[in-house]
Amino acid sequence: MTGREVLTPFPGLGTAAAPAQGGAHLEQCDLLKLSRRQKQLCRREPGLAETLRDAARLGLLECQFQFRQERWNCSLEGRTGLLKRGFKETAFLYAVSSAALTHALARACSAGRMERCTCDDSPGLQSRQAWQWGVCGDNLKYSTKFLNNFLGPKRGSKDLRARADAHNTHVGIKAVKSGLRTTCKCHGVSGSCAVRTCWKQLSPFRETGQVLKLRYDSAVKVSSATNEALGRLELWAPAKARGSAKGLAPRPGDLVYMEDSPSFCRPSKYSPGTAGRVCSREASCSSLCCGRGYDTQSRLVAFSCHCQVQWCCYVECQQCAQQELVYTCKR
Repeated sequence: MTGREVLTPFPGLGTAAAPAQGGAHLEQCDLLKLSRRQKQLCRREPGLAETLRDAARLGLLECQFQFRQERWNCSLEGRTGLLKRGFKETAFLYAVSSAALTHALARACSAGRMERCTCDDSPGLQSRQAWQWGVCGDNLKYSTKFLNNFLGPKRGSKDLRARADAHNTHVGIKAVKSGLRTTCKCHGVSGSCAVRTCWKQLSPFRETGQVLKLRYDSAVKVSSATNEALGRLELWAPAKARGSAKGLAPRPGDLVYMEDSPSFCRPSKYSPGTAGRVCSREASCSSLCCGRGYDTQSRLVAFSCHCQVQWCCYVECQQCAQQELVYTCKR
């Protein structure tokens, strides 16, 4: 993947099993939208194709969750046009895509789904011991190293868009790194911590998505400036955007964009618009429906109620129903 591909769910997405063997693995690589060089790397790495598919699904679902109440809801419709522009939404797509790939690779290593990597370098532990004790750390070191090689060299440094894309990609990787935690397990007698084993573990990807959404909300609009000392183009945030007397370079954790986003209210080559979207009358209808108003419908919803625990091992519930109001944006 070059970073510009649409985050399309690949066929057969799901939890990866054991690495695909022989021809099956090669066929999986051929089905993915990869550059020629990336396809070669994929064919040499059994287990990678399934991990790439997991990453695409992970990034897509997280993007749609974070933007479920926004005018742009990370719909696949219009994604190709969006990726050709320098909007805030484009910045988020680059960041969440690289974050998902970093996360999925690290987890695949620790789960034994990749042949060329195992657990992280837990002091004093071999991989076999780590898996046996359930202390196999997520291999973020291998993940980031492989990802840098997999994405390959960026376009020329004189290209502002290339520098912005590379910056946003790094923000995604950085967000995953910031979620790396040390987890410990006791092995002493009767649960005491006389012996303790510790390993590195990534936080749930939902937390990474929340971090990136905050970065999106505070994204910095940039232009370009030539660094005379280094003789190359640099990203530059105007003074107004950073609240300073003069412009500054964006911080490593800032998402950056170059163009103001469209409203996403009406169908366009960037999104399907907001007509027909379900909204919350108290929280989101006013913004989501773009002033067009909303329709109200009543529907009967069934749910479990009056649940009681029965001896010894199951719960008995009754079925109840209630009327529910649903609000959808007018066309």
